[in-house]
Amino acid sequence: MSGAARMINARSETAATTPAFRDAMKSRRCLIPADGFYEWQRIGKTKHPCCFEIEDGKLFAFAGLWDRWKDASGTWVKSCSILTTTPNALTATVHGRMPVILDPTSYDLWLDPAMTNMEAASDLLKPFDARLMRCYPVNPRVNNVANDDEQCAAPAQIIEKQSSLFSTQ
Repeated sequence: MSGAARMINARSETAATTPAFRDAMKSRRCLIPADGFYEWQRIGKTKHPCCFEIEDGKLFAFAGLWDRWKDASGTWVKSCSILTTTPNALTATVHGRMPVILDPTSYDLWLDPAMTNMEAASDLLKPFDARLMRCYPVNPRVNNVANDDEQCAAPAQIIEKQSSLFSTQ
């Protein structure tokens, strides 16, 4: 995995002081629009994908940071990272972190290039209200990046495979 690929997420608690994100946190903040996100819940030995939405699929924005740099060949590389935070009550049942979902009333402040107070910026990076979210299992076809259609987010039933009582050997 490339260095850029490993930087897709940034911990909100340390972004303002981590060298990889410090400058972007000061002056290259962005919104990353979404209508849901996936996390995988381990049940037994299997991981099952779950979709998290806000108010039944309403569009929202993750707090993001963008950056650019030149690679070894001199080509500009542009990237962005999603800030993560501690989970709310709903996401905690599936994963130990969650993306920062900004309150729409904070968008202008988050994007304001004149806002360089890192403490004020960090105050916006908190878990989203779990009461406004829902989580449901989705089809495992979401596990394949070649699948990019609405069926990936369609609700599915988790069916646990039961081990056999008798050996076939």
